[in-house]
Amino acid sequence: MNVDYYELLSVTRTASGDEIKSSYRKLALKFHPDRNKEPGAAAQFAKINEAYSVLSDDEKRAHYDRFGSAPSASGMPGGDPFGQAGFDPMDIFEQLFGGAVGGRGRRGPARGEDIETEVRVTLEQARVGAEVPVDVDRLSTCEHCHGQKSEPGGKLPKTCSTCKGAGQVQAQARTIFGNIMTQQVCPTCRGEGQIIEEPCKVCRGRGRTLKAETVKVALPKGIDEGYRIRVAAMGNEGPGGAGDLYVHIEMEKHPSLQREAEHLVFPAKISFPVAALGGRVSVPTLDGPQMVEVKAGTQHGELQRLRGQGMPRLQGSGSGDLVVVYEVVVPKTFTPEAREALAAYAQATGEEVPEQHGFFDKIGKKIFGRE
Repeated sequence: MNVDYYELLSVTRTASGDEIKSSYRKLALKFHPDRNKEPGAAAQFAKINEAYSVLSDDEKRAHYDRFGSAPSASGMPGGDPFGQAGFDPMDIFEQLFGGAVGGRGRRGPARGEDIETEVRVTLEQARVGAEVPVDVDRLSTCEHCHGQKSEPGGKLPKTCSTCKGAGQVQAQARTIFGNIMTQQVCPTCRGEGQIIEEPCKVCRGRGRTLKAETVKVALPKGIDEGYRIRVAAMGNEGPGGAGDLYVHIEMEKHPSLQREAEHLVFPAKISFPVAALGGRVSVPTLDGPQMVEVKAGTQHGELQRLRGQGMPRLQGSGSGDLVVVYEVVVPKTFTPEAREALAAYAQATGEEVPEQHGFFDKIGKKIFGRE
C-alpha cells in the first residue's frame, strides 16, 4: 500500500512549497537519528525525507498528484522515488539545514553552512538591548572520530578510484553545439575524494553530529519584528570553520501597549466626568505605572504624548514617544442619583432629555396602548 506523502509531512494537497518545507524541517528534527533514539525513528526519518524529495520538486510532485506514486529514473510511475540508486535520506536533511553537499568540489577545506532560527522578544528586552538565549540545532564535529569520519582504530579512508581523489569527474554532455565536456560531482565518493571503509559508529561516516545548543544573542536597542541578527561562527561546523547563525526576530505581544515603529501607543479608557472636568489616569510605561494628568474637556480620540518614553530609534539617536489615546466611555446604566445629576446638567446647558418612565409604564403602553 502506497504511503500518502502529504499525510507523512502533515500538510494538505494544496500546501505551498514554503509550507511543505516548514513542516519537513520540524519533522526532520523530531525524528533525526542523532536526536531520537526511539525504535522506528530512523525509519520514519527516511520516510519523511522520501516524501520531501518528491513534494519539494515541482515535476515529481505533479507526477505524484496525477499517478499517486513517485516517478522512477525512467520517468514512469513507480520505481525508485528519487530517480537514483543508493539514496541516503541524510542528504536532503543536510542540504536543507546546511549540510555537507554544499561546498564539495571546492579547493581547500569547506566552511560550515549558515543556519537560521527565530526568537521571540519582549518590548522590555528590545528597549534595553538585552541578551537573550536562543536554542539552536547545529551540526558539530563528531566527538568520537574528531571529524575524521572513520572509526577510531579501524581502517583508514582510501582514495576514490573513480575520481582519483579529485571529488569530480568529467562527463560528456550533448548540446545543440555538439558534445562538450563538463565536470560533475563524483558519483562514487559524492565529492569527498575518498572512500570511508569503516565509518565512525557515532556519526556514520559524516564527521558531524546534530547537537542542541543555547546561544546568547545580544539585541540591538530598539530591535523590531522582521529584523535578523547574524551571530558569527555559530552555524554548522565544517573542516574550514563554522558558518554563521541568523536569528529572525519576532515580537511578543505586550498586554497593554501597542508598537508603531519607535512609538508606543496606549488606549486609555476614561469616564465622561474625567473627560469633562479633568483628572488622572494610570499609564503602564516600560518603566512602570505612571500617573498622567487628563486636562478638562478631553475629547474622545484625543492624543497625549509622553516624550521620549517610546522605543530607542534603531537607525538613529533618541527614542520615540508613548502616545496615550483617550477613549471616553459612556456607561450603559446609571443610578437614580447619577441620572438626576445628568438631567440637571442637561437642563443647565439647554439640552433636551427624554422623560424617563418605569418598567411597568412601558409594559402598560405596549399591552394596553395606554398613554
